Amino acid sequence: MTDNHHALSRRWLETETHHHWLMREGLKLLDFHRQARLDTGGFAPLGGDGRILEGASADTMITGRMAHSYGLAAMQGVPGAAALAEHAIRALSGLLRDEQDGGWLVADPASTEDRTKQCYLHHFVALGAATATQAGIPGAARLLDEVVEVIETRFWSESEQAFVESYAQGWRELADYRGGNSNMHGVELCLALADVRDEPHWLDRALAVVERLIHQHAAPRDYRILEHFHGDWSEWLTFHADEPDHDFTPYGATPGHGFEWSRLMLHLEAALEARGREVPTWLFADAAALFEASLRDGWAPDGAPGLVYTVDWQGQPSSRRRRHWTHAEALAAAGAFLQRTGEAHYERWYRHLWDFIDTTFIDRKRGGWQQELDHRLAIDPAQGDVKPDLYHAYQATLLPRLPLAPALAVAVAMQDS
Repeated sequence: MTDNHHALSRRWLETETHHHWLMREGLKLLDFHRQARLDTGGFAPLGGDGRILEGASADTMITGRMAHSYGLAAMQGVPGAAALAEHAIRALSGLLRDEQDGGWLVADPASTEDRTKQCYLHHFVALGAATATQAGIPGAARLLDEVVEVIETRFWSESEQAFVESYAQGWRELADYRGGNSNMHGVELCLALADVRDEPHWLDRALAVVERLIHQHAAPRDYRILEHFHGDWSEWLTFHADEPDHDFTPYGATPGHGFEWSRLMLHLEAALEARGREVPTWLFADAAALFEASLRDGWAPDGAPGLVYTVDWQGQPSSRRRRHWTHAEALAAAGAFLQRTGEAHYERWYRHLWDFIDTTFIDRKRGGWQQELDHRLAIDPAQGDVKPDLYHAYQATLLPRLPLAPALAVAVAMQDS
């Protein structure tokens, strides 16, 4: 990366060409992922060629993320996006619900026997419903009311001031586990609900979660994110020690989540300030330290370019995979810190990360982004040639162009008003 101050004197985000590039890349992603729509309802994961994977059925997390992404696109004036968001809302309101026990299933019940209830999943049902509500998608407001009620009664723990993780079928047994990932996306959801529903108490919940996970646990460990806890919130450092590559709950610390948390903390700071609320001094300090720690641990620690997926508690790589979402979150965080501080350090990383994504992940031959690469930057044989995720990449083209507050859906709705 160049250290030339003159070259950085004008930020990319101040140039019309960069805004045009971001908009064009976002539109290309939206067009590619339209192919994930199932005629039978909901959305399914795509293969690398843009076709639905053989035997795939409606997936609740993907469908929730599609409601969110195409809801955002509808508010920007993308033809056809509202219909796709409504398609997602219909599936979340019917096909993917657990009509027997309440809540939402992980996938089309005809395709899975898993009837557990997962907090992470419900957060994406709610995020999709919140964004679609802001976009005026039919059925979204009712769905949002219903899923928020489930989250408040089943997953938010007032005594713990955090989100619990999962229940067995029929809500019979609460897991003796607490997760950093689901609580991180809980913060994302809290920010959305505070603005879409104009309910500022969600900001109090977001701050409580951040204080526990980051200020109390990550900060004393050199800002490595603690992902796994026992039910009493004692640290579970050996969880999935044999699975450093696990897609959602891997062993060790995940630098990509460090970037994601740091950005969400800047959004929380801005949201509190916008409502005239007191902002604790540690919030920005911890966010900035978290960004730097994620760079320290994540970027090329094995000598190969790019961000590794996971590291152990000494900061050594555990999983050397290069995942697209990690890089998307890193650049979104760099853009957020650039907005917040104006410092050239963040401009350099913002440019460097986009350059790396452009040459490594964007698939100009087939469309979309490569999503799971190994340390040689080849398609990861353990994952295969897949492109199931629009959400991270698309948000990376949006977030740098928007203010840190209000929340994303409201900011998009206000963008041209």
